[in-house]
Amino acid sequence: MLDRLDAGTAFVFDPRGRVESADAPIAPRPVALDGLRLGILDNSKWNANKLLRGAQAALGQDIRFVAVNYYVKHSFSKDAAPELIARIAAECDIVLTAIGDCGSCCSCCVRDSIALERLGIPAACIITTEFERETELTRTAVGMTGLRPVVIDHPVSSITAAEVAARVAVIAREAQAVWLGL
Repeated sequence: MLDRLDAGTAFVFDPRGRVESADAPIAPRPVALDGLRLGILDNSKWNANKLLRGAQAALGQDIRFVAVNYYVKHSFSKDAAPELIARIAAECDIVLTAIGDCGSCCSCCVRDSIALERLGIPAACIITTEFERETELTRTAVGMTGLRPVVIDHPVSSITAAEVAARVAVIAREAQAVWLGL
């Protein structure tokens, strides 16, 4: 935003700026999860695989998925390539993404989820408690404030097997609520 300093021609940039974006709706939610194809997008962060594989097993105890497709993006600090997002959208009905437990990986997970939502695929993005505000800002800036993340306790990189199991239980419960719009 530029402000006039005086009657002359001098201007200064205001670094506070404004976020102006149209708010897009989230993808339509399914009425049930049985019979759907689950996609899992692992951003290769430490323990993301343990959380996602654990969540897959926990979800599979109650839900009969017709397929589970596992994808890995090899840079947690970059958005997934458009080709990968398109492939996931073509091969899956719902998606679980992880993990947002630091600055760049959190915003990238959220943007990956938003990209999938815009293609009609309900996405549950796992973030940690320390990055709830950043997630809110990213959703606002990118234009999908209705996207609800799955929030687990922070940290993730240095947790025990028991702590992984506790977080997996939260993920399994909350991801279902996100996908179903509950």
